[in-house]
Amino acid sequence: MRFQGIIKSWNDERGFGFIQPDQGGQEIFAHMKAFADPRSRPQPAQPVTFEVEVGPQGKKRAVNVQWVRSSRKAVPKMQHETPARWSAASLWALPTLLALLLAGHLLGAAPRWTLWAYPALSALTFAVYARDKSAARQGSWRTSEKTLHLLALMGGWPGALLAQQWLRHKSSKAEFRAVFWGTVVLNLVAFVFLASPYGQLLGRF
Repeated sequence: MRFQGIIKSWNDERGFGFIQPDQGGQEIFAHMKAFADPRSRPQPAQPVTFEVEVGPQGKKRAVNVQWVRSSRKAVPKMQHETPARWSAASLWALPTLLALLLAGHLLGAAPRWTLWAYPALSALTFAVYARDKSAARQGSWRTSEKTLHLLALMGGWPGALLAQQWLRHKSSKAEFRAVFWGTVVLNLVAFVFLASPYGQLLGRF
């Protein structure tokens, strides 16, 4: 039996939301995989038709969700996401890193491997973020936040920052962002130490 309702709420980052049936009653859970046309992103207030089944935990969930195409504007096509707004910290983070790298290699004795380590780890981290965002939409295996933070701490945080801004992934979760900026500070402190006389002394042992 098919029902009709509207998208009540939708979490695009996690790939699920809830449908409010027109006949009333409790909201029905809906995962991105339940939509017949995955090319269109669900938006609040969009009309849909759906069927209902009981999930493994005995809770109702929507399946075979279809758009009600009353007009061409009823189902907006997937659009490129606009980048998130750059905060003051985000704007200054990359120039600070470039300044430290320059000073570390001209005035200090920063290890030469840092010149390629930051770009390589950043590219890897950006790719991991992109894969995790895609997995969130498809409901497949996700990359743990600990892994994302570890990559940032190792030196991939510039790539993580760009992914957060351009892909709008992990850009609004306050707790995650707080830990992320902690890894940025720790990484920069570690670089300054490696470029200092104390770091040189440690490297001799």
